[in-house]
Amino acid sequence: MAWTTADIPDQSGRVAVVTGANGGLGLEVARALAARGAQVVMAARDQAKAEAARASIRDDVPDARLELRPLDLGSQASVRKAAAAILADHPRIDLLVNNAGVMGISERRTEDGFEMQLAVNHLGHFALTAQLIEALLRSGDARVVSVTSTGRHTGGPLDPANPHLVGSYEPWRAYGRSKMANVHFALELERRFRAADVPARSIVVHPGFANTDLQARSVRETGGGRSQRFFHAAVRRFGMTPAQGALPLLRAATDPGAVGGALYTPRWVNWGPPVRRPLFRRARDRDAMATLWAVSERETGVTFEVEAPA
Repeated sequence: MAWTTADIPDQSGRVAVVTGANGGLGLEVARALAARGAQVVMAARDQAKAEAARASIRDDVPDARLELRPLDLGSQASVRKAAAAILADHPRIDLLVNNAGVMGISERRTEDGFEMQLAVNHLGHFALTAQLIEALLRSGDARVVSVTSTGRHTGGPLDPANPHLVGSYEPWRAYGRSKMANVHFALELERRFRAADVPARSIVVHPGFANTDLQARSVRETGGGRSQRFFHAAVRRFGMTPAQGALPLLRAATDPGAVGGALYTPRWVNWGPPVRRPLFRRARDRDAMATLWAVSERETGVTFEVEAPA
């Protein structure tokens, strides 16, 4: 039988933080978790859009327990502020879904001087997870879900000498590299969970070809780039709905049998119900994972240690 939202166990008493919960996959993840009783922290940059998203969930789930938190993953100051606010209200967090992202955009730098796709897709989530890790480890069954894509196959490992692609930027190369970073982060975090013997799982997912605002934003950000327009047109015609695309994220987040360090994707690569799939050897390169962790700590200034709570 195909896994669906009907298979989500009761989430009452669990606290979930979902980035990019104001639209697309993040909104559908927040909706499904709230429907099963979770208290959902909707972390997003555009708060007006987040207010509309919260209202749309409450149209379906009138008693949904939802709270909004401003979060701009392209700003390390915003990440620190959001993490502190979340921790002030939630000393224990059960689920972190690192969902928000950008795709195939023109070269831009963040206020911290980071390449935008690496900053939003990986470095912001790295720093957020690090700052929430103690609260996550107070849960008896914490999950950290990282979102990659098939674009990871076009991206190599992070270059410690030039992590921001200065002088060598290309939109899809940068995107693919950020999506490979998501994989390496998820697997290294799972390795550290096991080494520390803590009750937590780190899982990576690929949502498939889902018709969200991601492709439309890449068109807007590039001024209508040819490849960006192609993918936008294709996903509008052939893409799954956001609710369908959210299923791999939800399975990784809630299925009691979900395996730490595993990849969950649609059955037919970009379409279909969520299933576990193998990761290729390049995705499991231990040297690349260690390099990613070291460079991420260096760039963000965040030390990320995994230790069993006292």
